[in-house]
Amino acid sequence: MLARFFVAAVAASMLASPAQPIAAAPPRVVKASPDNGNADVDPATRELRITFDQPMDPGGRSIVGGGETFPELIGQPRWRDGNRTFVMRLKLQPEHDYWLSINNQRFTNFRNRAGEPAVPYPIAFRTAAAGAANDLPGAEQADDAAANLEAYEIARDAVENAYSYRDRLDVDWGQRFEAARKRLIDAKSPQDFAKRLAMVLAKAEDKHVWLTVEGQHVPSFVRPAVPNANFKLLPRLVPKWQMHGKHLATGDWGDGVKYLAVDNWTQSGVADDLGAALAAVQDAQGLIIDVRSNGGGDERLAQQVAGCFTDERLLYGKNVYRDPQSPTGFTDPPYERWLEPNAEGPRIKAKAVVLTGPVVMSSCESFLLMMKAAGATLVGDRSQGSSGNPKPHDLGNGVVLFLPSWKDMTPAGDELEGVGIPPDVPVKATARDFQRGDPVLEAALKLLRKPSER
Repeated sequence: MLARFFVAAVAASMLASPAQPIAAAPPRVVKASPDNGNADVDPATRELRITFDQPMDPGGRSIVGGGETFPELIGQPRWRDGNRTFVMRLKLQPEHDYWLSINNQRFTNFRNRAGEPAVPYPIAFRTAAAGAANDLPGAEQADDAAANLEAYEIARDAVENAYSYRDRLDVDWGQRFEAARKRLIDAKSPQDFAKRLAMVLAKAEDKHVWLTVEGQHVPSFVRPAVPNANFKLLPRLVPKWQMHGKHLATGDWGDGVKYLAVDNWTQSGVADDLGAALAAVQDAQGLIIDVRSNGGGDERLAQQVAGCFTDERLLYGKNVYRDPQSPTGFTDPPYERWLEPNAEGPRIKAKAVVLTGPVVMSSCESFLLMMKAAGATLVGDRSQGSSGNPKPHDLGNGVVLFLPSWKDMTPAGDELEGVGIPPDVPVKATARDFQRGDPVLEAALKLLRKPSER
């Protein structure tokens, strides 16, 4: 087993902060669980709690240790009790010696609010044999309840401090979690816990909030978008329809107008076939790019395609990340996202029209912004407005919670969540309109064939 070493670095804000006034007394650890000198610690113990005698600065920490005696950490540590108690989730082995230190002479990033470093506090303990603490009647049920309680607390903390769209719908998450507390703790299995938590999170109405348990995807919110297209009819409407793999198609009307459909931006789905598809439309005078069935994927792959339509670097979007330590709750200023010319791809100089609609979301909305920055015209209907860059939060009981970590924005700084991207040329149509034709496709052809714009 490779040796482990972990020292949590102080936040940059602390490194750059001015001198702080000296506190009356440096902070001290008053209690730890497990604590220094403990023997026969239950190897099923899931967390280490360190309680200080005063509120601490949550921006820095030094957890010192390494090698086989350093416990395996799960997820990110968190503060409780007004920043007095520091909690780390652990995975311990039976009959094993562990050692770590809260600060030491060199690393002193556990500090109080005045900047005074905490007195170093070493913690050495040994775990008991496997099963030694589980022989009592009801022990297994008690362990499940304890694991669920911990998972409940982690999930609640993650929504409070890590969920970027926490306040979008004015949901009282504290009240909602409190009301569901007993139901979650009483869950009979990880699968049951995930389903119950999904019901709690459904109020967010966010497709980028989901859970996984033993490889199973558990959504919190399902609202299928109604497409503004008849995908079964398209191969008959587009001349010289040709599939490139399972997720790309091209076509050619023979008058200089060509067609490219991309139904996702996943590496496994389209990456290997993109070259052939782009080569088929490279010499087009007018190009229709149909992404009405595209729900997103890898934004970098979308950049590769959009990069074929520009010779210059273009700003196409902005975003901010959730940062509970920031005064605004988010990183500031916003990060900028730039489209770079694709030096390795074909240079496509055709006038481009992108077909869009309510199925389009996530990274494909970024593609719309890229193409718009590159001069393309968006035709169809408003996109879904759903993008979150979800990050995993291990709940420690076999369930992993995914929560959006950012707010996606236009180059002007307008948020996209729940709003979407409007088309330049809106096309309103009913399901009946798509039974024998495609009004969106027809509008794009009309736009490209205007004599004044040929």
